[in-house]
Amino acid sequence: MNVMLEIIEDALIDSAKLVPFLFLTYLAMEYLEHKTGEHARKLIRKPGAVEDARHSPHRHSARSLAAPVIGGLLGALPQCGFSAAASNLYAGRVITLGTLMAIYLSTSDEMLPILISEQAPIAMILKILAGKAVIGMAAGLAIDLLRRKGQASQGSIHTMCEQEGCHCEKGILRSALSHTGKIAFFILIVNLGLNLILHFLGEDALGNLILNRPVIGPALAGLVGLIPNCAGSVVITQLYLAGSMGLGAAMAGLLAGSGVGVLVLFRVNRDRRENLKILGLLYAIGVAAGIAMELIGIG
Repeated sequence: MNVMLEIIEDALIDSAKLVPFLFLTYLAMEYLEHKTGEHARKLIRKPGAVEDARHSPHRHSARSLAAPVIGGLLGALPQCGFSAAASNLYAGRVITLGTLMAIYLSTSDEMLPILISEQAPIAMILKILAGKAVIGMAAGLAIDLLRRKGQASQGSIHTMCEQEGCHCEKGILRSALSHTGKIAFFILIVNLGLNLILHFLGEDALGNLILNRPVIGPALAGLVGLIPNCAGSVVITQLYLAGSMGLGAAMAGLLAGSGVGVLVLFRVNRDRRENLKILGLLYAIGVAAGIAMELIGIG
């Protein structure tokens, strides 16, 4: 009984941490939709505006490509909420796929607090944070360049609101609260299920799967990283500090781990095929980077 109460408490705490990020994100998106209109959304999707781009295409391109760089830097902040916010922004087509992937790949979740609490060397912490940020920025830039220099695909915040049935016409505050409540409840249910699975599976079993397995190690660690809550980064960081996996495998899992970002993406973005492609891309980049680090001998 005590174990169940602890599991429920952990799920409630993990979910509650996200509520402020979700609410502020939805509030900003609703304000953007109701107050600034389509013209402002075009400015955000295509920094510099259409007119600015026509007169100064090089400046427009530089601003567009800056988004994944900024996203990669912000994603490294030690919290679970930013990737969730990014998923909502992408579903509303406010940010590009490259920016979304940069944030997902660089997201540190609970990794940084654990490294600090375990008194890991500063050099190790900086190396991991810088590695995740650089890989995230590079991948995001490459994706946006391949997708016509970062222009977002068609869609709007209004379309997402219609799908969610949030009655946006009744005010941005009510609409933001409606979005936040629906997503927070969904995350709570999933977190509860995941915490139950992780409790009965145990971290030792995960460590035994990954320990001393070149190539296979990063592939398995990447799957652990895809666990859609902060638990994935916690498990991987602890296993790395305990010596149960090398840096390559750890980076594969930490890169693939986007906290609840992917979970929120599947909830708010109705294109399931696109969501699966994003999930596969996230996993592939993380594992490829981890294997490359093993082959090069970075550790």
